Amino acid sequence: MKKVPMTVEGEARLRVELNHLKTVVRPRVIADIATAREHGDLKENAEYHAAREEQSFAEGRIKEIEGKLSDSQVIDVKSVPASSKVIFGTTVTLFNVDTEDTVTYQIVGDDEADVKIKKISYASPIAKAIIGKEEGDEVVVKIPSGEATYEIEKVQYL
Repeated sequence: MKKVPMTVEGEARLRVELNHLKTVVRPRVIADIATAREHGDLKENAEYHAAREEQSFAEGRIKEIEGKLSDSQVIDVKSVPASSKVIFGTTVTLFNVDTEDTVTYQIVGDDEADVKIKKISYASPIAKAIIGKEEGDEVVVKIPSGEATYEIEKVQYL
């Protein structure tokens, strides 16, 4: 089985969610189902069906998180000797040669990626193009509108 990279922060966030689902949501849903059963006929009991649906969602999410955690390889970029090379977990400042814009991204796992907070997946076109490169290198990235040329300005092991 292939291990999927994940940052320490991503793993911690999943563990917090898993703990919340197991210790708060699961017991509450079980109590809701018990209460709804007390109301009698289960065929026409909307509270019972809603609670069962919520239980199904929570149990599915628990299994999903447990699967992701078991398949993950947690990488702590802070424990890696810092260099100017782009690797998983690094924060990279890129200069777009065409538009002269500067942008900073952290390369993270698929589940952690969120462009709004400047976290991109290691499987994204930009990350694929820059992983393994060093500060000062220029890379060409295929984008929907063609190609973009970036210069790697700064690599940080934060």
